[in-house]
Amino acid sequence: MPGSVPSPSATEVDDAASSPVAVSGPAHRLRVTLLMAGSCLPILGAVLIAPVLPQMQDHFASVPGAKALVPLALTVPALALAVLAPFAGVIVDRLGRKRLLVVATLLYAVFGTAPLWLDSLGAIIASRALVGVAEAAIMTCCTTLIGDYYSGQRRVRYLALQTMCASASATVFFVLGGAAGSADWRVPFFVYAVSLVLAPLMATALPSPAPRAAAVETPASRARHPFPWRQLGGICAVTFFGAMVFYTVPVEMAYLLDDLGVKNSGVIGLATAIASAATVGGAVAFARLKRSPDPMLPAILAVCAVGFGLMFLAGNAPLLVAGAIVNCLGTGMLLPALLTSAMSRLAFEDRGRGTGLWTAAFFGGEFVCPLVLLAGEAAVGSLAGAVGVLGLAAALVAGGLWAAARRRGEAIDPRPLPEQLA
Repeated sequence: MPGSVPSPSATEVDDAASSPVAVSGPAHRLRVTLLMAGSCLPILGAVLIAPVLPQMQDHFASVPGAKALVPLALTVPALALAVLAPFAGVIVDRLGRKRLLVVATLLYAVFGTAPLWLDSLGAIIASRALVGVAEAAIMTCCTTLIGDYYSGQRRVRYLALQTMCASASATVFFVLGGAAGSADWRVPFFVYAVSLVLAPLMATALPSPAPRAAAVETPASRARHPFPWRQLGGICAVTFFGAMVFYTVPVEMAYLLDDLGVKNSGVIGLATAIASAATVGGAVAFARLKRSPDPMLPAILAVCAVGFGLMFLAGNAPLLVAGAIVNCLGTGMLLPALLTSAMSRLAFEDRGRGTGLWTAAFFGGEFVCPLVLLAGEAAVGSLAGAVGVLGLAAALVAGGLWAAARRRGEAIDPRPLPEQLA
């Protein structure tokens, strides 16, 4: 806080001592800024064009199957990211994080701006799939580098900051996409060119990480340290479901508001941005709690379920936004909790592959989210009803995690973050 200089805790001192890079000064601040900015690029790809989907639908109304294909332009990057992130993780571990990040950031601009001059809906969807390829590399590299550069509570802080920045950027991108889309549905695609500014800065300001001395392995030690498939598999399964919970408000809020009579794209973008801003608050709360993530997951999912319940019961726009705010408060805590839990299971030599698998699970859940809700809407008769069913599922998953923790003899009360994160 301004005007005070708090003394660093023993944990912070240990984290700084074990970090392979400086944790203060201008170079540190630039490094963190670039990693956070890179982490926002996949969010930009996911939400920027959401407010202009109805305009795209009108523009391509004569194209057969446009009703299904236009929403695909929004979600196909997540599918490509989910499919390719594990391969990106393997490449990260073998070829290096920094080089892949710079190349992918440049390609992101090329593919992202392609719809500005493409006239075919099929070609636009193909370009969006290539955006997802670039996003897979960018997201995996940025998250892996956070794990490489920092340890312990400092790592938790920056993983939470990653969620905060991504959520804040989603708020900005919703408003920006709605405002730009009021001129023409193609205008928001200009924003993808911002990565042309980031790539050269990443090339010059990000150091190439190396394994810490304690983490260097011989062939014999590697044989005693297999990849943690079982431990990571469980958290990835929860992450897949958590991604559906996380993505429901950004993708479906416009349709829920439309069902309640709100038609203006600018108002829809602003309302969604207000709800999504609560995600930032959730991430801030998670970082300040400084607790182990696993025991917190049941309570976090329960908060998300309550938000969905309010959205299901909403008969007007203000109550719908209130329920979305509650849900987003929970999802703001959910994402860093899941990511921190996954990172705690990974050593340096496995971090790229493990982060790629986690990223694939998360964006795979994002991709299927609209499909699951569409199926739920067909089954129960309304989108609000489908959201209510997802809320019930979130409550059941929360109960299952709580029961599993009790069976393992773990206390549900949150505890300080274990030193295994170091």
